[in-house]
Amino acid sequence: MAGTTTKAGSNGRLITREDLQAAYAQVMGEGEATARAAAPRGLALAGALGILIIALAFLAGRRRGRSRSAVVEIRRL
Repeated sequence: MAGTTTKAGSNGRLITREDLQAAYAQVMGEGEATARAAAPRGLALAGALGILIIALAFLAGRRRGRSRSAVVEIRRL
């Protein structure tokens, strides 16, 4: 399929496989650059969210443990 071509609409130029591959590579390159730029911010947000979830789970378990634990009083006679 290396020789596959299609007629373009307005200028009459043929679109080749190489044209499509070049356009695809350009679009993918821009997407990868955007993803690389956003990665540090996303990782920081994910880390902060993870710490928040762990802290909330700890505090909820601590509160529940206090309400379920018995108070034992020892008196000497």
